[in-house]
Amino acid sequence: MITDVRVPLEHQQPYTAAYGQMLDKVRYEGAYPTRERADEAVRLVLSGLGRQLIGDERVDLARCLPREAARVLTAQIPDTQPLTGWAFVKDLAARSGASLATTRWDTGSVFAAVAAHADPELITRILHQLPTGWALLFGQAELTPAT
Repeated sequence: MITDVRVPLEHQQPYTAAYGQMLDKVRYEGAYPTRERADEAVRLVLSGLGRQLIGDERVDLARCLPREAARVLTAQIPDTQPLTGWAFVKDLAARSGASLATTRWDTGSVFAAVAAHADPELITRILHQLPTGWALLFGQAELTPAT
């Protein structure tokens, strides 16, 4: 269960077409029953990502995303100590009250949509900025340099 403060439906602004398409992708990837459930996942995961990204990667990703998603990402103050991929999932689960499995599912579903909006080079830059474990969250192999 996600416990953020919600705006009553009658006061919500309609989504832009681009954000609606992003929600549809997340809904499809995550097999969510409603667009509202996909929106909850997007807001949870992007707010968490916003606490992890800094610098040009943060700005460039915000430019790629629909306006509503970019606002969620950039509204967060980055943490001083970035989390590993697994610690990120555990942090989101603790904040939302959801299980680790559900939170991991939400993360993968949202990051699939994020990767569809950003070019592969930007995703690579983001993954190089973050600690280990993030590539798997983006559906990529975790590559380590040969020694």
